[in-house]
Amino acid sequence: MKSRPGVRIALIVGLLPLLIFVTESGCASKHSTSPVNTTQGEQKMTTLAGAKAMTLPALREARKKLASRPRRIIFNNDGNEPVYYCDVATPETLLACRTTPLLGSMVDSIFYCTWSSGFGVFTHNTKIGEIFTSTANPTHPDNKTGGLSKNKTAEFIRQGTDPLRIMVDFCKANRIEAFWSFRMNDTHDAWGSWYGNLLFPQLKKNHPEWLVSPLKTGAAPASTNVKDYDRSKHGGWTAMDFNHPEVRDLAVRFIAEVCENYDVDGIEMDFLRHAVYFKGPAWGTDATAEELARLTDMVRQVRNATERIGLQRGRPILVAIRVPDSVEYSKAMGIDIERWLADGLVDTMAVSDYFRLNPWSASVELGHKYGVPVYACLSETRLRDTEAAKIRSAPACYRGRAAVAWSEGVDGIYMFNAFNPQSPLWRELGNADGLRGLDKTFVVAARGAQVINFWMADGEKRFLRRAYLSPERPLPLEPGKPASIELRVAGMPVANADLARPAIATLRLRIAGDPGANALVVALNGTPLTGAIVSSPWLDYPVALELVKNGPNRIEVTLNPGNVPKAKWLDVALQVKVLPSVRSGP
Repeated sequence: MKSRPGVRIALIVGLLPLLIFVTESGCASKHSTSPVNTTQGEQKMTTLAGAKAMTLPALREARKKLASRPRRIIFNNDGNEPVYYCDVATPETLLACRTTPLLGSMVDSIFYCTWSSGFGVFTHNTKIGEIFTSTANPTHPDNKTGGLSKNKTAEFIRQGTDPLRIMVDFCKANRIEAFWSFRMNDTHDAWGSWYGNLLFPQLKKNHPEWLVSPLKTGAAPASTNVKDYDRSKHGGWTAMDFNHPEVRDLAVRFIAEVCENYDVDGIEMDFLRHAVYFKGPAWGTDATAEELARLTDMVRQVRNATERIGLQRGRPILVAIRVPDSVEYSKAMGIDIERWLADGLVDTMAVSDYFRLNPWSASVELGHKYGVPVYACLSETRLRDTEAAKIRSAPACYRGRAAVAWSEGVDGIYMFNAFNPQSPLWRELGNADGLRGLDKTFVVAARGAQVINFWMADGEKRFLRRAYLSPERPLPLEPGKPASIELRVAGMPVANADLARPAIATLRLRIAGDPGANALVVALNGTPLTGAIVSSPWLDYPVALELVKNGPNRIEVTLNPGNVPKAKWLDVALQVKVLPSVRSGP
């Protein structure tokens, strides 16, 4: 690792045993003092030993080509393996958890996060942030798996390596693209339980004034107790306020340090972990023009850093972002997506996380307008309804979501919070044509709507621009008044085109109170459906394949007069099942 002038290391003993806190003298100045140098014109930078000298125009041209390379599936790994899952500190053990079994799959890129929980806490060998080496195992009813007792970060570093270096080396050896993913304002330290206090960075203890939630008068300066803070209305109360130049400066330096010391192909700024960056939005007001400009300046500094370091090493470092799928919502947060794209500050863009606000095509149109590839982030459902969560967590629903995303023009699939390397999805979701011959389930909304308002004042009302139906947002049914919803479908097999693999389709409805099929009139794209079978809590309607369209489908439900006074339409799912082969012989 390269050293920096003026670096000092202090061992912090107490609540986070073995947590090493590293900072430059004074931690950060009163004004932005980023070490990043802007590269200009065709200036050639001093190159590292063995690196090929490049001009800035040549670097940018090479970067453009690399940005457009195929990425069928991007695997975002949250980096939990060294903290929770390694019995011994060896590269083989680390990689076996989630990575080695992916060889031969459709995963073309691994975006590896080295913890980042909370801000500036990492499992790579940083000299600027904190190295997370706690092995605490507190007594708590929610701590049922040994807490942090398996954390092998310190042992990896004593061996002269760390999880990020191991992951990058693996990717290089196996021709997989390697990005470092930086969670720009992770607030897992705000969620309480047994781990919240343990994740609270020393930086936040030293500078509570940098948080969106002010420390109460008379409270202990280094408190990690939410009761000692005026808790913000939206997002995690421990979020950093990026109005402070010191915070933005640190974010740039964290990224530059990784680019200088690890042979990554790119870095990702993950602005959806978590979605609060300024005190105003945290307290219910939209970000100002000045705040938009501040975050844009920070991203510009990151771009400058990657160009400076890319010239030194003789090849580009790509810049990726993960952001909400709405320009307007993002602006209310303080993120000026279109400005970043127009100014050439980013190379790839993944969209959505806990929620999705628009059809995928909206983000595709935006990204492609500026020559930036767009990736559909498929994260797990957060719906609390057991039946809704069950159907959305099944592989068939992931296939349906991916098929729709591909049909709307995305450049690849971005998997988030999906960690089973044995899942068949890693070998399926990256091929739109292949999905046609697989079971799929289509739902109107795979993730939640209430969470939109957790991060943003009236976020759902102001920014949701697509159909939505789930048990947390049901549609009312009144006698004689049709209720309808749009369901997007893609990758449908052609009816009777392949006699060896016939398919069947079923439209499933959940109606609160279970009024029964006789109380309902159901139509798909204007054609009435009959023959419903009760499969509690669902009503299952057989559907002829030719009735289902690739693209928007209109489902209409009417409650018959005289049966029940009213009801609620809780959920809908279209299941497409490909039957086993029936053809014999050659």
